[in-house]
Amino acid sequence: MIELTLNGAKTRFDGDESTSLLSWLRNDQNLTAAKDGCSGQAACGACLVEVDGKAKLACATPMKKVAGKQVVTLEGVPESLLQTLGRAFVAKGAVQCGFCTPGFLTRTKILLAENPDPTREEVTKALRFHLCRCTGYVKIVDAVLEAALALREGRDTPMEQGAGISISSPKFKAVDRALGRKPFVDDLRFDGMLFGALKFSEHPRARVVHIETSAAEQAEGVIKVLLASDIPGQRNSGLIVEDWPLMMQEGEITRYIGDVLASVVAETEAQARAAVELIEVEYEVLEPLVDMRKALTSPIKVHEKGNLLGEKIIKRGETKKLLQTSSHTARGTFTTPTIDHGFLETECCVVIPKGDGIKVFTQSQGPYRERDEIAHQLALSEEQVEVEVIDCGGAFGGKEDMTVQGHAALACHLLDRPVKYKLSRPESIRMHPKRHPTILEYEIGCDDNGKLTGLYARILGDTGAYASVGGPVMDRAGTHASGGYHFPAVDIEARSVYTNNIPCGAMRGFGVNQACFALEGLIDELCEKGGFDPWQFRYDNALDIGSMLAPGQVLTASVGLKETLLAVKDAYDKAQYKGLACAVKNCGVGNGIPELSRVKIEIHEGGKIILHHGWTEMGQGVHTIARQILCEATGIEDIDLITPFVTTASGAVGGPTTASRGTLLLGRAIIEAAKALKKDLQKHSLAELAGRVYEGEYLCDYTQAEGEPGKIISHISYGYATNLAILDEAGNLEKIIAAHDAGKILNPKLFEGQIEGGVAMGVGYALSEKVEVNNGYLTSGKYRTLGLPKINDLPEIEVFGVESDDPEGPFGAKGVGEIGSIPTAPAIANAFCHFDGKRRYSLPLERPKPEED
Repeated sequence: MIELTLNGAKTRFDGDESTSLLSWLRNDQNLTAAKDGCSGQAACGACLVEVDGKAKLACATPMKKVAGKQVVTLEGVPESLLQTLGRAFVAKGAVQCGFCTPGFLTRTKILLAENPDPTREEVTKALRFHLCRCTGYVKIVDAVLEAALALREGRDTPMEQGAGISISSPKFKAVDRALGRKPFVDDLRFDGMLFGALKFSEHPRARVVHIETSAAEQAEGVIKVLLASDIPGQRNSGLIVEDWPLMMQEGEITRYIGDVLASVVAETEAQARAAVELIEVEYEVLEPLVDMRKALTSPIKVHEKGNLLGEKIIKRGETKKLLQTSSHTARGTFTTPTIDHGFLETECCVVIPKGDGIKVFTQSQGPYRERDEIAHQLALSEEQVEVEVIDCGGAFGGKEDMTVQGHAALACHLLDRPVKYKLSRPESIRMHPKRHPTILEYEIGCDDNGKLTGLYARILGDTGAYASVGGPVMDRAGTHASGGYHFPAVDIEARSVYTNNIPCGAMRGFGVNQACFALEGLIDELCEKGGFDPWQFRYDNALDIGSMLAPGQVLTASVGLKETLLAVKDAYDKAQYKGLACAVKNCGVGNGIPELSRVKIEIHEGGKIILHHGWTEMGQGVHTIARQILCEATGIEDIDLITPFVTTASGAVGGPTTASRGTLLLGRAIIEAAKALKKDLQKHSLAELAGRVYEGEYLCDYTQAEGEPGKIISHISYGYATNLAILDEAGNLEKIIAAHDAGKILNPKLFEGQIEGGVAMGVGYALSEKVEVNNGYLTSGKYRTLGLPKINDLPEIEVFGVESDDPEGPFGAKGVGEIGSIPTAPAIANAFCHFDGKRRYSLPLERPKPEED
């Protein structure tokens, strides 16, 4: 027995003394402010608590270590202090997804108790053990300093007031999120809830001869062991190609180490996981296909139809002739690695019985698509499956594909009890799709005046075992292969191939990051060969109104790329060692796919508003922007009257939340619905309109996948950006200046936060991030090995916003969620080359070596 004091009350623990403090707090005490981001690896800081006044990682602290001690979680901190800390974080824009924020707040409390007036450097040092994947840390440091000032002066932290656009309206429910009070999926609790765990394939390619489950079935607490034969409906699902089985059957050949062979449901998560270890599988181990370069000629077929998933071919003009007659050419073969999204919140799903069907609580980026997939798996109608989105702790494209949702739904459906499935961090790394590794062969040319002539590109991407959205990702790499520049002629082929590696799919930038890295390095090489200034060369060739993109779309409005170059010009001229990169990124899926967004505005008693829509809040602030647009469109002055809500039961179709389109599509639908509401508000108060519902929708159905150059419209809109990387005299990365065309900036702090977070992700892509895989096997399941940057790994980040008023966007806005991460890595690569003269062709980059004395 262990006795301790928890949040001022004496208590005791009678269980296994090796149990982690975090497990006890969350599972036994129902104190959920401290989060589980790394599964006991002491790698993220989300679980930080206070033990005898000192900071301790609860996930790595066994219960025996807190015997006789005082443990304080955020739930035990005085409310006045909590509000001061939380409001400081919200006011400074330091809360995005919010999963990491309780850990940062705990660290802030402990730091300020010891040092009430820290410097920026001291704050940075104190936060060095924490991981945030969303913010880029800039605003977190600002928030700690603001909290310190507010505590010293005994005052509250003011927040920007007002409704409508162009205001840094505080993020919706952000204080509750910061304090750990707004639940994530893993925080949900239901009476009689069961827990599930998955049995994964031990080999990337092997025939499953036999699955022996008898020992698992007899294990303590086990309710049922599920196999593929238990699935009542369609076993395969997929975002575009239905090639991904929920579970593999005996006799089938596995395609990667994340294939699920069985599922255990038990009274506790620990019991379910223990039982999974008792499942014995007999395999016939086979040679895996792991080299994308051999995929199209290998006798190994990952899928029966072959290993080519998709290809995009764009040929316009006489590229070969123009390159042969160019005054200067540059060519090279570039490689980029597999990287993980690294979101703090691992995949988790809770499903409960509801009537003759089920209700799914999910973090999904695509609730309506998820509803359809689950309904097909369970042989239910769409009406029998409701999916409610719980704000998720980061996604970046990594929560488009289903992982645990189908398993939780199956267990709940068969057992008629609430069920939770959650991936551990190693399981998350093993199972969910990644950013594509690619091989890019490029050649570009220019004339004597520094005008680009032609572009040749051959792009190959390893989509792994299943399609996910690998085809469109490589399509996007191809359509964006010409970057932010006009080329009179292009010859582009981009292909995605199957292998037995971990699947790859959507990740922030969607194939454009890889293409930008290759192109921008060769742009600098052309400048070197021709004696051109890199800034002027880019400015002279930059896309503008009337320019043509690689697929042939002519830009007609809202092209702010040259303005982003001008925004960094002074700093570029002053810097000694520097690198530039420009980028363009589509807003909207486009390519002939209809894009629909519907909203319902329900007026309730007292003028309260429920805003139903279909877009996922994952840190980017879509709920906040939705509220601001509704206020702007109607004249409503009290933004706190509006509560956004996402459930498929509403019929407010939207999503998936991808392709930097949430603001554009949702905003346009809100504006349509608001027209009738605004008219009624001219004669009635909101309270008098209680009971009324206003609906609106926006449909974009005019894009094309193929078409005649000059006439084709591939996408609704595009964003543009320039990054400038600056090194110090020793060749260390000192600063990134990021200038972005946002159309119209609806919320300045949210805009800055998105770009700062994108830059941080780009720095990681450039310098440290990589998922190490050997012959189809992960070399490590540790969070730290992903190479995600922490605060001391990042340079100073400065953001400039450019406004170009996009006629397609709500009040002129366009999405910036993805483009923030795209030009950073190539800008750093060019800066390194400027420093030591060595061109880099692979990510992560080789850093400049210090000169030896």
